[in-house]
Amino acid sequence: MKIKTILTVVVLSVLLFNCKNTSTSDTAVVELITVEEMDSLLEMEKVQLVDVRTAKEYAEGHIEGAINIDFSDENFETLISEVDKTKPVAVYCGRGGRSGKCSAYMKKAGFTKIYDLDGGITEWKYKGKQITK
Repeated sequence: MKIKTILTVVVLSVLLFNCKNTSTSDTAVVELITVEEMDSLLEMEKVQLVDVRTAKEYAEGHIEGAINIDFSDENFETLISEVDKTKPVAVYCGRGGRSGKCSAYMKKAGFTKIYDLDGGITEWKYKGKQITK
């Protein structure tokens, strides 16, 4: 148990202070993260989790705790504006394309910290992580 706690602290330290920043803005940061990094963030309940796939894809299985805001929905901008911009947000889609576009939009919209799951839910499932329906 102690090792798990230490490992979690180390992973979070890396997430908070690493150099993987893919952003050029001083106010917004978009960071591409691994399945393991996402898992640690979710365990610590430090992020708002957004699944940007369609409602049908979401219903077929999603990461527990995720809210569904379809990136292709005509009301996407309104729906995403309801997410707290001051708190970290983790986004994912099927493989990373839509979440990358969503992250770029969120950065322009004033979100301060955005995590984008590299490989999306496909990579999440490949690594043996649980999904919920």
